[in-house]
Amino acid sequence: MRELKLPYATRKLVACALAAGVLHVSLVWGASPPRPAEGPVRGNARVIDGDTLEIEGVRIRLEGIDAPETGQTCARRLLGSWACGAAATEALTRLLEGRQVHCDPRGVDKYNRLLAVCFVDGRDVNAWLVREGLAWAFVRYSQAYVAEEAAARAAHRGIWQADTLPAWDYRARKWAAAEDKAPQGCAIKGNVTKNGRIYHMPWSPWYPQIHIDPDKGKRWFCSEAEALAAGWRPVEAH
Repeated sequence: MRELKLPYATRKLVACALAAGVLHVSLVWGASPPRPAEGPVRGNARVIDGDTLEIEGVRIRLEGIDAPETGQTCARRLLGSWACGAAATEALTRLLEGRQVHCDPRGVDKYNRLLAVCFVDGRDVNAWLVREGLAWAFVRYSQAYVAEEAAARAAHRGIWQADTLPAWDYRARKWAAAEDKAPQGCAIKGNVTKNGRIYHMPWSPWYPQIHIDPDKGKRWFCSEAEALAAGWRPVEAH
């Protein structure tokens, strides 16, 4: 598959946009088109991370919110920090475990994930995560959960205990730091394991442990679109 060749300076800007979650075009010619919305998705959910789940093989990104990344920590009100990314994943897992989840499509993102608002026992899961201080309202794309975020902030709940870097800025900083050390700024690590070919973004908690050895099939990627097109899949929180 022929890749779209970009000058390094341009690719650097594109990569930063990808890390911040703001670019909505594929960087690979011939990448498969997004899966169209086909109506509501229902069933038992497997939680991938604090804002991503899977139902019956359909990968779903909770629309309008942005949860802390798995390896991200947040400041406590007085001293220290807490594992807010892991806490968001665990809370979502507890909420959905053993229950039927109903997700209403809101489109498809560039990674072929269904964007959706999901419900369990009539409760808006996306809103619940924001209201509990376990996710930010992703106002860059949606104003749907601004009121829930304001309530969580007023109560100093979860991520609002103290000043905390939003997930999109956390990703951008991690990308920038990794990009300086990666060949040609291609900072995504493609790892080969007994579970298959898995790629890690710079904010993955396992990223520092992975050493790229081409002789073992491991490689660097410049974008998630490139990694997906090559047959790698994203790492999961657990």
